[in-house]
Amino acid sequence: MQTAPNLPTLETIEIVGHGEITSSVIWLHGLGADGHDFAPLVRELNLPHTRFILPHAPHLAVTCNGGYVMRAWYDIYGLEIGSKQDENGIRAMQLQIEALIAQEQQRGIAPNRIVLAGFSQGGAIALHTALRFSQQLAGVLALSTYLPLKSTLAAETNAANQHVPIFMAHGTFDSVIGLDVALSAVKALKQAGYAVTWHEYAMAHSVCEEEITDIQDFLSQCFAL
Repeated sequence: MQTAPNLPTLETIEIVGHGEITSSVIWLHGLGADGHDFAPLVRELNLPHTRFILPHAPHLAVTCNGGYVMRAWYDIYGLEIGSKQDENGIRAMQLQIEALIAQEQQRGIAPNRIVLAGFSQGGAIALHTALRFSQQLAGVLALSTYLPLKSTLAAETNAANQHVPIFMAHGTFDSVIGLDVALSAVKALKQAGYAVTWHEYAMAHSVCEEEITDIQDFLSQCFAL
């Protein structure tokens, strides 16, 4: 597997469910957080036979935050529809996530037993990577996020994941990534033929208990034998 240029190997933490491990979830945190951010939620899911890999993004200067250095999967110039995007950074991180998938394969987990998950910027990378990945994945969990590089999707989509289940959720009071931005992503995905399940919750840029229950159901369906 090719590795991303100019980026160190991602550090990760792992949370392992009880029983024999037969599936994996690679879960990407949001801007400025780290892999520990979703550890409490993952433990609450209490999903058996599943290994959760929670990587830490590298430290980058983020343009929309005045160049402040924080953990980020790629640079962000703006979060409105039509904002300039860090294409090179997004594609470099795609290679990093593909390397994590390859690592799980080496540990005996087939791609069709792997879900890519992410919140906010992490959800954007999860979507971008999954739709271009060359082997069938179990699902995509995209929370409070958007679809990066929409204009390239038609040319780069991989048939292996044309029918991958996609769970997208967003808060109706989200002031960080507007609901309109998320809905435009859903529209683009559905127009491209993807199976998107859309959820709205009365919350801001966060996660709520009702959403956690729906996530648990989705992951259980992805890994159902």
